[in-house]
Amino acid sequence: MNSPAIIVRGRLECDSAAQAAVVRQHLPRHIELTCSEAGCLRFDGVQTDDLQVWHVDEAFLDAAAFEAHRQRVADSEWGRVTQGIRRSYTVHERE
Repeated sequence: MNSPAIIVRGRLECDSAAQAAVVRQHLPRHIELTCSEAGCLRFDGVQTDDLQVWHVDEAFLDAAAFEAHRQRVADSEWGRVTQGIRRSYTVHERE
């Protein structure tokens, strides 16, 4: 297996039960589409004990794969329906 060059870790933080319901409805398809992208090595989105927060852990083969992912998400249904949901994450790049 290839070593990831880009690791993304963080949280998706909903402000309401309605936002959390949107995430629960759309996240499985978002994960499926992301995992099928060229260069995606891993994508996990796990709901925490706080039912309005998800931990996110992603890995991409290289910066180009991560940028392609970001562009796809910006134009996706996931991107539209979760636009107002807070995200806090860090991106680590292997040197």
